[in-house]
Amino acid sequence: MQTHLVSSKSSRLWQGIPSIERSPSGRLWCTFFSGGPREPDPANRILLTSSPDGRQWTDPVPIVDPPGSTRAYDPALWRDPDDRLWLFYNLASLEEHTYSLWALRADDADPASPAWSAPIRITIDAPFSFRLNKPTVLTSGAWVLPVTWARQAPEGWFAHDEQLQGVAISHDKGETWSLHGAIKAPPWALENMIVQLGDGTLWMLIRTGAGVLWQAHSSDDGLTWSEPSPTGIVNPGSRFFIRRLACGRLLLINTPHPQERRGLYAYLSEADNDYRFTRRLLLDARDSVSYPDAVEGPPGILHAVHDRDRQGAGEIILNVFGVEEILRQPDLGRDAIEVSTSR
Repeated sequence: MQTHLVSSKSSRLWQGIPSIERSPSGRLWCTFFSGGPREPDPANRILLTSSPDGRQWTDPVPIVDPPGSTRAYDPALWRDPDDRLWLFYNLASLEEHTYSLWALRADDADPASPAWSAPIRITIDAPFSFRLNKPTVLTSGAWVLPVTWARQAPEGWFAHDEQLQGVAISHDKGETWSLHGAIKAPPWALENMIVQLGDGTLWMLIRTGAGVLWQAHSSDDGLTWSEPSPTGIVNPGSRFFIRRLACGRLLLINTPHPQERRGLYAYLSEADNDYRFTRRLLLDARDSVSYPDAVEGPPGILHAVHDRDRQGAGEIILNVFGVEEILRQPDLGRDAIEVSTSR
Protein backbone atom coordinates (compact mmCIF):
# COMPACT_ATOMS: atom_id res chain seq x y z
CA MET A 1 0.00 0.00 0.00
CA GLN A 2 1.20 3.49 -0.83
CA THR A 3 0.15 6.44 1.35
CA HIS A 4 0.33 10.07 0.23
CA LEU A 5 -0.66 13.34 1.85
CA VAL A 6 -3.17 15.17 -0.33
CA SER A 7 -3.43 18.25 1.87
CA SER A 8 -2.82 19.54 5.38
CA LYS A 9 -4.83 22.48 6.69
CA SER A 10 -1.98 25.01 6.39
CA SER A 11 -3.41 28.39 7.51
CA ARG A 12 -6.97 27.07 7.53
CA LEU A 13 -8.54 26.49 10.95
CA TRP A 14 -9.90 23.09 10.00
CA GLN A 15 -10.64 20.88 6.98
CA GLY A 16 -12.12 17.46 6.19
CA ILE A 17 -14.85 15.40 4.53
CA PRO A 18 -12.97 14.44 1.32
CA SER A 19 -14.10 12.79 -1.91
CA ILE A 20 -12.05 11.40 -4.81
CA GLU A 21 -12.56 10.58 -8.49
CA ARG A 22 -10.38 9.61 -11.47
CA SER A 23 -10.50 11.00 -15.01
CA PRO A 24 -10.28 8.70 -18.07
CA SER A 25 -6.55 9.48 -18.47
CA GLY A 26 -5.84 8.82 -14.79
CA ARG A 27 -5.82 12.33 -13.30
CA LEU A 28 -7.03 12.17 -9.71
CA TRP A 29 -9.39 14.81 -8.35
CA CYS A 30 -10.01 15.39 -4.65
CA THR A 31 -12.47 17.75 -2.99
CA PHE A 32 -13.15 18.58 0.65
CA PHE A 33 -14.46 21.56 2.59
CA SER A 34 -13.18 24.10 5.07
CA GLY A 35 -13.82 27.77 5.90
CA GLY A 36 -14.61 29.47 9.16
CA PRO A 37 -13.66 28.07 12.57
CA ARG A 38 -15.61 24.81 12.35
CA GLU A 39 -18.31 22.83 10.60
CA PRO A 40 -21.10 23.69 10.35
CA ASP A 41 -20.50 27.42 9.87
CA PRO A 42 -21.79 30.03 7.39
CA ALA A 43 -18.22 30.48 6.12
CA ASN A 44 -17.89 26.85 4.99
CA ARG A 45 -16.69 26.53 1.38
CA ILE A 46 -15.59 23.74 -0.96
CA LEU A 47 -12.00 23.26 -2.12
CA LEU A 48 -10.62 21.25 -5.05
CA THR A 49 -7.20 19.81 -5.88
CA SER A 50 -5.86 17.36 -8.46
CA SER A 51 -2.83 15.20 -9.20
CA PRO A 52 -1.58 13.37 -12.30
CA ASP A 53 -0.33 10.43 -10.21
CA GLY A 54 -1.50 10.81 -6.58
CA ARG A 55 1.93 11.85 -5.32
CA GLN A 56 2.05 15.59 -5.93
CA TRP A 57 -1.16 17.59 -5.55
CA THR A 58 -2.00 21.12 -6.62
CA ASP A 59 -2.72 23.74 -3.95
CA PRO A 60 -6.41 23.44 -3.03
CA VAL A 61 -8.49 26.25 -4.47
CA PRO A 62 -12.07 27.30 -3.64
CA ILE A 63 -14.54 26.06 -6.24
CA VAL A 64 -17.81 26.74 -4.39
CA ASP A 65 -17.71 29.74 -2.07
CA PRO A 66 -21.19 31.26 -1.68
CA PRO A 67 -21.58 34.82 -0.35
CA GLY A 68 -23.25 35.94 2.83
CA SER A 69 -24.68 33.46 5.31
CA THR A 70 -24.94 30.48 2.92
CA ARG A 71 -22.61 27.57 3.63
CA ALA A 72 -21.35 25.02 1.07
CA TYR A 73 -20.60 21.56 2.41
CA ASP A 74 -20.34 17.79 1.91
CA PRO A 75 -18.90 17.66 -1.63
CA ALA A 76 -18.74 14.44 -3.65
CA LEU A 77 -16.95 13.74 -6.92
CA TRP A 78 -18.33 11.24 -9.44
CA ARG A 79 -17.53 10.26 -13.02
CA ASP A 80 -20.65 9.30 -14.94
CA PRO A 81 -20.91 6.64 -17.69
CA ASP A 82 -20.22 9.33 -20.33
CA ASP A 83 -16.94 10.24 -18.55
CA ARG A 84 -18.26 13.60 -17.35
CA LEU A 85 -16.99 14.67 -13.93
CA TRP A 86 -19.64 15.80 -11.44
CA LEU A 87 -19.02 17.73 -8.24
CA PHE A 88 -22.11 17.39 -6.05
CA TYR A 89 -22.51 19.69 -3.04
CA ASN A 90 -25.04 21.19 -0.63
CA LEU A 91 -26.01 24.76 0.19
CA ALA A 92 -27.73 25.83 3.41
CA SER A 93 -28.72 29.18 4.92
CA LEU A 94 -30.15 29.60 8.41
CA GLU A 95 -31.28 33.14 7.61
CA GLU A 96 -33.36 31.99 4.66
CA HIS A 97 -34.09 28.46 5.99
CA THR A 98 -33.08 26.94 2.67
CA TYR A 99 -31.35 23.57 2.22
CA SER A 100 -30.63 22.50 -1.33
CA LEU A 101 -28.65 20.13 -3.56
CA TRP A 102 -26.38 21.36 -6.35
CA ALA A 103 -23.73 20.17 -8.80
CA LEU A 104 -21.03 21.38 -11.15
CA ARG A 105 -20.10 19.34 -14.22
CA ALA A 106 -16.95 19.16 -16.36
CA ASP A 107 -17.44 17.38 -19.67
CA ASP A 108 -13.66 16.77 -19.94
CA ALA A 109 -11.96 15.92 -16.64
CA ASP A 110 -8.48 15.22 -18.05
CA PRO A 111 -7.09 18.80 -18.13
CA ALA A 112 -5.59 20.27 -14.99
CA SER A 113 -8.03 23.21 -15.39
CA PRO A 114 -11.28 21.80 -16.77
CA ALA A 115 -14.20 23.92 -17.92
CA TRP A 116 -16.92 23.67 -15.28
CA SER A 117 -20.60 24.27 -15.96
CA ALA A 118 -22.69 26.87 -14.23
CA PRO A 119 -24.19 25.56 -10.96
CA ILE A 120 -26.89 22.94 -11.58
CA ARG A 121 -29.80 22.78 -9.11
CA ILE A 122 -30.89 19.23 -8.23
CA THR A 123 -34.55 19.86 -7.60
CA ILE A 124 -36.41 17.41 -5.38
CA ASP A 125 -39.69 17.78 -3.51
CA ALA A 126 -38.43 18.34 0.04
CA PRO A 127 -37.92 21.53 2.09
CA PHE A 128 -34.80 20.07 3.71
CA SER A 129 -32.33 17.80 1.95
CA PHE A 130 -28.63 17.11 1.61
CA ARG A 131 -26.42 14.40 0.22
CA LEU A 132 -22.83 13.27 0.63
CA ASN A 133 -22.09 10.08 -1.30
CA LYS A 134 -21.72 9.13 -4.96
CA PRO A 135 -24.64 8.02 -7.16
CA THR A 136 -25.03 4.42 -8.30
CA VAL A 137 -25.84 3.56 -11.93
CA LEU A 138 -28.31 0.66 -12.05
CA THR A 139 -28.42 -2.07 -14.68
CA SER A 140 -31.52 -0.29 -16.01
CA GLY A 141 -29.42 2.82 -16.67
CA ALA A 142 -31.09 4.89 -13.94
CA TRP A 143 -28.96 7.01 -11.64
CA VAL A 144 -29.69 6.66 -7.92
CA LEU A 145 -28.37 9.42 -5.64
CA PRO A 146 -28.51 8.83 -1.86
CA VAL A 147 -30.35 11.66 -0.08
CA THR A 148 -31.09 12.58 3.54
CA TRP A 149 -34.23 14.70 3.82
CA ALA A 150 -37.03 15.90 6.09
CA ARG A 151 -40.65 16.92 5.64
CA GLN A 152 -40.11 20.30 7.33
CA ALA A 153 -37.24 22.77 7.25
CA PRO A 154 -35.49 22.85 10.65
CA GLU A 155 -34.40 25.88 12.63
CA GLY A 156 -30.77 24.73 12.66
CA TRP A 157 -28.35 23.13 10.22
CA PHE A 158 -29.85 19.62 10.56
CA ALA A 159 -33.27 18.09 11.11
CA HIS A 160 -31.89 15.62 13.68
CA ASP A 161 -34.54 13.02 14.68
CA GLU A 162 -36.77 14.04 11.77
CA GLN A 163 -34.17 13.09 9.14
CA LEU A 164 -35.26 10.42 6.66
CA GLN A 165 -33.20 8.40 4.20
CA GLY A 166 -34.16 8.12 0.55
CA VAL A 167 -32.88 8.43 -2.99
CA ALA A 168 -33.15 10.88 -5.86
CA ILE A 169 -33.59 9.00 -9.15
CA SER A 170 -32.75 10.31 -12.61
CA HIS A 171 -33.70 8.60 -15.88
CA ASP A 172 -32.23 11.34 -18.10
CA LYS A 173 -28.56 11.47 -17.07
CA GLY A 174 -29.01 14.02 -14.31
CA GLU A 175 -31.33 16.47 -16.08
CA THR A 176 -34.25 15.80 -13.69
CA TRP A 177 -34.62 13.94 -10.41
CA SER A 178 -37.44 12.49 -8.30
CA LEU A 179 -37.37 11.73 -4.58
CA HIS A 180 -38.31 8.25 -3.29
CA GLY A 181 -38.08 6.52 0.08
CA ALA A 182 -38.75 7.77 3.62
CA ILE A 183 -36.67 5.40 5.74
CA LYS A 184 -36.55 6.11 9.46
CA ALA A 185 -33.42 4.79 11.21
CA PRO A 186 -32.10 5.46 14.72
CA PRO A 187 -30.63 8.93 15.28
CA TRP A 188 -28.10 10.14 14.15
CA ALA A 189 -29.24 8.77 10.73
CA LEU A 190 -27.74 10.26 7.58
CA GLU A 191 -25.17 9.74 4.77
CA ASN A 192 -26.70 6.57 3.31
CA MET A 193 -25.09 4.64 0.42
CA ILE A 194 -26.54 2.21 -2.14
CA VAL A 195 -25.21 -0.78 -4.07
CA GLN A 196 -27.05 -3.09 -6.46
CA LEU A 197 -26.92 -6.81 -5.66
CA GLY A 198 -26.66 -9.63 -8.16
CA ASP A 199 -30.42 -10.22 -8.23
CA GLY A 200 -31.10 -6.53 -8.97
CA THR A 201 -32.08 -5.66 -5.40
CA LEU A 202 -30.80 -2.35 -4.07
CA TRP A 203 -29.08 -2.49 -0.69
CA MET A 204 -28.97 0.76 1.30
CA LEU A 205 -26.63 1.13 4.25
CA ILE A 206 -27.23 4.00 6.70
CA ARG A 207 -24.98 5.73 9.21
CA THR A 208 -26.65 5.89 12.66
CA GLY A 209 -25.78 6.68 16.24
CA ALA A 210 -26.75 3.17 17.34
CA GLY A 211 -23.22 1.73 17.15
CA VAL A 212 -24.01 -0.19 13.94
CA LEU A 213 -25.03 0.62 10.39
CA TRP A 214 -28.68 0.08 9.47
CA GLN A 215 -30.04 -1.21 6.18
CA ALA A 216 -33.04 -1.24 3.84
CA HIS A 217 -33.74 -2.94 0.49
CA SER A 218 -35.60 -2.07 -2.69
CA SER A 219 -36.77 -4.53 -5.34
CA ASP A 220 -38.14 -1.88 -7.76
CA ASP A 221 -35.01 0.21 -8.52
CA GLY A 222 -35.44 2.49 -5.52
CA LEU A 223 -39.11 3.47 -5.83
CA THR A 224 -40.10 1.76 -2.58
CA TRP A 225 -38.05 0.44 0.33
CA SER A 226 -38.34 -2.22 3.02
CA GLU A 227 -38.56 -1.48 6.71
CA PRO A 228 -35.08 -0.70 8.07
CA SER A 229 -33.13 -3.07 10.31
CA PRO A 230 -29.69 -3.19 11.99
CA THR A 231 -26.86 -4.85 10.05
CA GLY A 232 -24.43 -5.76 12.79
CA ILE A 233 -21.70 -3.78 10.95
CA VAL A 234 -20.10 -1.94 13.86
CA ASN A 235 -19.60 1.78 13.20
CA PRO A 236 -19.08 4.78 15.53
CA GLY A 237 -21.65 6.98 13.82
CA SER A 238 -19.38 8.10 11.02
CA ARG A 239 -19.33 8.03 7.22
CA PHE A 240 -18.45 4.70 5.62
CA PHE A 241 -17.95 3.69 1.98
CA ILE A 242 -19.29 0.75 -0.08
CA ARG A 243 -18.96 0.11 -3.82
CA ARG A 244 -19.09 -2.73 -6.36
CA LEU A 245 -15.65 -3.43 -7.85
CA ALA A 246 -14.75 -4.62 -11.35
CA CYS A 247 -14.00 -8.08 -9.95
CA GLY A 248 -17.61 -8.34 -8.68
CA ARG A 249 -16.82 -8.12 -4.97
CA LEU A 250 -17.98 -5.31 -2.71
CA LEU A 251 -15.46 -2.96 -1.13
CA LEU A 252 -16.45 -1.68 2.32
CA ILE A 253 -14.32 0.94 4.10
CA ASN A 254 -15.32 1.32 7.73
CA THR A 255 -14.20 1.96 11.30
CA PRO A 256 -15.18 -1.15 13.34
CA HIS A 257 -15.52 0.66 16.68
CA PRO A 258 -18.95 1.46 18.18
CA GLN A 259 -17.97 4.82 19.67
CA GLU A 260 -14.60 6.15 18.49
CA ARG A 261 -13.26 7.13 15.07
CA ARG A 262 -10.16 5.02 15.62
CA GLY A 263 -8.77 2.77 12.89
CA LEU A 264 -9.92 2.56 9.29
CA TYR A 265 -10.10 -0.73 7.33
CA ALA A 266 -10.85 -1.80 3.76
CA TYR A 267 -12.98 -4.99 3.66
CA LEU A 268 -13.77 -7.26 0.72
CA SER A 269 -16.93 -9.32 0.39
CA GLU A 270 -16.85 -12.98 -0.53
CA ALA A 271 -16.92 -13.69 -4.27
CA ASP A 272 -20.37 -15.27 -4.02
CA ASN A 273 -21.84 -13.50 -0.97
CA ASP A 274 -22.30 -9.72 -0.80
CA TYR A 275 -23.31 -9.94 2.86
CA ARG A 276 -20.13 -11.61 4.15
CA PHE A 277 -16.80 -9.76 4.47
CA THR A 278 -13.96 -12.07 5.46
CA ARG A 279 -10.73 -10.13 4.78
CA ARG A 280 -9.61 -6.63 5.63
CA LEU A 281 -6.63 -4.31 5.14
CA LEU A 282 -5.68 -1.69 7.72
CA LEU A 283 -5.58 1.75 6.09
CA ASP A 284 -4.94 3.96 9.14
CA ALA A 285 -4.56 2.82 12.75
CA ARG A 286 -4.65 6.28 14.32
CA ASP A 287 -7.33 8.15 16.24
CA SER A 288 -9.59 10.78 14.64
CA VAL A 289 -9.67 9.12 11.22
CA SER A 290 -12.93 9.27 9.31
CA TYR A 291 -14.96 9.91 6.17
CA PRO A 292 -13.56 7.53 3.55
CA ASP A 293 -14.29 7.79 -0.15
CA ALA A 294 -12.73 5.72 -2.94
CA VAL A 295 -12.50 5.09 -6.67
CA GLU A 296 -11.24 2.11 -8.65
CA GLY A 297 -9.00 2.56 -11.64
CA PRO A 298 -7.44 0.83 -13.37
CA PRO A 299 -9.39 -2.35 -12.46
CA GLY A 300 -8.14 -3.87 -9.22
CA ILE A 301 -6.31 -0.70 -8.11
CA LEU A 302 -8.06 1.35 -5.45
CA HIS A 303 -7.55 4.99 -4.49
CA ALA A 304 -9.11 5.80 -1.11
CA VAL A 305 -9.09 9.13 0.75
CA HIS A 306 -10.00 9.97 4.32
CA ASP A 307 -9.46 12.79 6.81
CA ARG A 308 -7.58 12.84 10.12
CA ASP A 309 -7.74 15.29 13.03
CA ARG A 310 -9.81 17.97 11.30
CA GLN A 311 -9.17 20.71 13.86
CA GLY A 312 -5.55 19.71 14.47
CA ALA A 313 -3.31 18.38 11.67
CA GLY A 314 -6.24 18.61 9.26
CA GLU A 315 -4.83 15.93 6.98
CA ILE A 316 -6.44 14.60 3.82
CA ILE A 317 -4.78 11.24 3.14
CA LEU A 318 -4.68 9.03 0.04
CA ASN A 319 -4.10 5.27 0.23
CA VAL A 320 -3.39 3.35 -2.98
CA PHE A 321 -3.74 -0.43 -2.77
CA GLY A 322 -4.88 -3.43 -4.76
CA VAL A 323 -7.69 -5.93 -4.42
CA GLU A 324 -5.06 -8.68 -4.26
CA GLU A 325 -3.46 -6.96 -1.27
CA ILE A 326 -6.70 -7.32 0.68
CA LEU A 327 -7.14 -10.93 -0.43
CA ARG A 328 -3.67 -11.76 0.93
CA GLN A 329 -4.76 -10.76 4.45
CA PRO A 330 -5.70 -13.52 6.94
CA ASP A 331 -9.28 -14.74 6.98
CA LEU A 332 -11.13 -12.99 9.80
CA GLY A 333 -12.79 -16.22 10.91
CA ARG A 334 -15.26 -15.55 13.71
CA ASP A 335 -14.59 -11.81 13.35
CA ALA A 336 -15.86 -11.77 9.77
CA ILE A 337 -18.74 -9.40 9.04
CA GLU A 338 -21.94 -11.37 8.31
CA VAL A 339 -25.04 -9.33 7.63
CA SER A 340 -28.48 -10.86 7.99
CA THR A 341 -30.24 -11.12 4.60
CA SER A 342 -33.72 -10.96 6.09
CA ARG A 343 -35.82 -8.22 4.45
